[in-house]
Amino acid sequence: MREIVLDTETTGFEPTEGDRIVEIGAVELFNHMPTGRTYHQYINPQRSMPKAAFEVHGLGDEFLRDKPVFRDIAQAFLDFVGTDKMIIHNASFDMKFINHELGTVGLSKLSMAQTLDTLALARQKFPGSPATLDALCRRFGVDNSGREKHGALLDSEILAEVYLELIGGRQPDFALSSAGQRNLGDAAGTEWRPKPRPTRLPPRVTEAEAKAHGAFVEKLGEAAIWAKRQ
Repeated sequence: MREIVLDTETTGFEPTEGDRIVEIGAVELFNHMPTGRTYHQYINPQRSMPKAAFEVHGLGDEFLRDKPVFRDIAQAFLDFVGTDKMIIHNASFDMKFINHELGTVGLSKLSMAQTLDTLALARQKFPGSPATLDALCRRFGVDNSGREKHGALLDSEILAEVYLELIGGRQPDFALSSAGQRNLGDAAGTEWRPKPRPTRLPPRVTEAEAKAHGAFVEKLGEAAIWAKRQ
């Protein structure tokens, strides 16, 4: 099962008021484990960066001036995401920006049904507790010491760890698929079954220990559980 943990940085809060995406970061998971494959792109918003937004992520006009515009990276982004589930913290925020940008360049929008919102998941699992990414890092002991400012790729990497904790820990799913079970069978495709040992393992109880146990059981009388097993 492939999943994409995703985050964006923007110039503000409302794409309908002229705010734009300036960074997209994403991490690929397969069966809840990072594959090492990522997507990361800075984007020229074709507008000036408000001071409030700059203080959040530190991406200024000079840095973004030579970066590609969204139209130039849109298809590569869609190709990376594909039709797989996107894991996003506060998904409605990122999705309204992504879909606004896609609509602006004439590409099909992504469905909210393709997302899993870790903010909603955290609020459901820990009602009444803080559910910011930093708060969840503290709860689960996830190292976010490098997060001096928001960054889409860094936040995606941190969110991937938080997500795995939210769904039950960092252990991968050990359940075998039906295909995997067939691979454990013989050439005819029969399912593997354990076979009895040709010879029994030798007892690990010494003769002295067995005699001591027998003497102890005799003292308990006929009502002893061990006596009834004879």
